[in-house]
Amino acid sequence: MEALIKKEIDLLRQQISKLNAADFELEAWKTYTIILLERIFGSGSQKIKQIQNINYDYSSWSLRDASGTSSNIDICKKLGLEILTASIQELENFGFPGNRNTSEKEVGRSGSIEIEKIIGYFEDELKISQLNELKSILKSADNAEDKKSRLIGKLKEFGVNTAPEILSSILIDELIAKALS
Repeated sequence: MEALIKKEIDLLRQQISKLNAADFELEAWKTYTIILLERIFGSGSQKIKQIQNINYDYSSWSLRDASGTSSNIDICKKLGLEILTASIQELENFGFPGNRNTSEKEVGRSGSIEIEKIIGYFEDELKISQLNELKSILKSADNAEDKKSRLIGKLKEFGVNTAPEILSSILIDELIAKALS
């Protein structure tokens, strides 16, 4: 295993061990974990979004699970553990995503922005049902021109600002903006 991968895995394991610290503070843990994951997998990584979505839920129903034994903090810690464990396994089995010689993990082997990051921009603007509608069009047997026409129509249905919001997010991405300037 490459020395750099081992160092990254060690850092992730340290974050796992912090989950059991007596003075555990969720927001501080999340912030540092996000910084690590951005360095390893890039800022558009789904893992980062999953960490960001870990939150205490103070509603009376969420303070216990179906068995009534787990506290909300235990659920938060378990989610964090699962995400970091999967990240470690990914690094052990597949190594770093993309080309590690770049300054950020957002550039893939071809030198272009990672597709996962672009998909993230769509996920930020669209509902799951809207994404599914676009996927359905893309999977259809239609020719490219028909697909393009249907996609344009569907994006217009989603709202006049939807397509410009997605496109502007892509264009202001640091790598794209640098390439265009």
